[in-house]
Amino acid sequence: MTGARFIYSSLWVLLLPLLLMRMWWRGRRAPLYRERWAERLGFYPSTALPKEQGGCVWVHAVSVGEALAAVPMVEQLLSRYPETQIVMTTTTPTGSERVRAVFGHRVLHVYAPWELPGAVRRFFNAFQPSLVLLLETELWPNIVAIAATRKVPVMLINGRLSERSQRGYARFPALVTPMLQAMHCLAVQTQADATRFQELGAAENSIAVTGSVKFDIDPNESLRQGAALWRQQLGARPVWIAASTHAGEDEPVLVAHKQLKMHFPDALLILVPRHPERFAEVGQLASAHGFTVLKRSATKQVDAACDVYLGDTMGELMQMFGFADVAFVGGSLVDVGGHNLLEPSAWGLPVLTGPHLHNFTLIAQLLEQAGAMTIVADADALAVQLVGLFGGPVVEGAVSVPNQAASHARRKTMGDAALHVQATHRGALQRVLTLVAASWPLSS
Repeated sequence: MTGARFIYSSLWVLLLPLLLMRMWWRGRRAPLYRERWAERLGFYPSTALPKEQGGCVWVHAVSVGEALAAVPMVEQLLSRYPETQIVMTTTTPTGSERVRAVFGHRVLHVYAPWELPGAVRRFFNAFQPSLVLLLETELWPNIVAIAATRKVPVMLINGRLSERSQRGYARFPALVTPMLQAMHCLAVQTQADATRFQELGAAENSIAVTGSVKFDIDPNESLRQGAALWRQQLGARPVWIAASTHAGEDEPVLVAHKQLKMHFPDALLILVPRHPERFAEVGQLASAHGFTVLKRSATKQVDAACDVYLGDTMGELMQMFGFADVAFVGGSLVDVGGHNLLEPSAWGLPVLTGPHLHNFTLIAQLLEQAGAMTIVADADALAVQLVGLFGGPVVEGAVSVPNQAASHARRKTMGDAALHVQATHRGALQRVLTLVAASWPLSS
């Protein structure tokens, strides 16, 4: 173990009590954080272990967004290598629930081990992976180092590295550079990502620019049929969705909805907070604004009196985009960095978002340049765009007489542009699978 990694590992050991306290604290609002701690320390029940030892593929996706991005790839791996066990790990309960909802028993799922050398070694001993696939930003020195000692290739899939993250990593070259040089392949989204990784010390021949696998997302026929049936009951009323909202965003979203309803009293907002521990709080906030609120968990029937439909279930967001005419994607009015803009784009929806998009820089640029997406800074700007998309043009800040035909045409133009961007940039998944086939011992 190098000196830098020894210090890094020692810090993990010293901070473990604080980490456990933090998990307990988060469990006040999200009780699942208080469960399955043994897995995070590398102790797994026998029921979670592969029936046959050796040769499994470990796919690590930190939370819901990464887990969803991994779904098409994992489906392809299950299809191409049916005899190989797939082990998927996450670090959040929401990610865990998503993996189990999508794959059931087709993959093994446990929490990823924390970066304690003993925990990571116990994971490798228990599952004996022959390939490790890390999603997007999941770079962990001990996982990479221990995999290297066991001659297990590690690949970064759909990798991205913002300027902010690069500056942070650059402060610890003795830790970061050996990690990157030990990785078998970094399949990154853009040339800018590739350049940043190379500047941190990654070998040029280990980097491949594949594009983003998120462009390969496509609602299946079951989702489309379910969305069409649900939307049919709503009729022609204006419907918009505010998806993956964080604290600080629900208030401006509700203010914008109130302004929209001044022009379109039957407008419906589908409000989906990012984290389940906020469901009750957001529902109460919507009620405090004077809206009639119905919860998805309580009913799938929305009457004309409903103003806000609270998406308080897990795993239904992708279908809920299919209920709407316009989508706002959260994590962007506050400095989170945005969430997946391509999920509503895949439905051909006009996309609205806040200005904080550093997690989706390329995708945001492509959608905005194509005229598929509009950036809004606050509640008033959001309301102006919504009214324009549902009722016609905006003239000097005042809304003209509603023009349903013109607004429908504008929504369709933006939605078609979104679909075109998505279609143009598909193919990353196949490029990634080609790299996996070339890197994985069992595929030869």
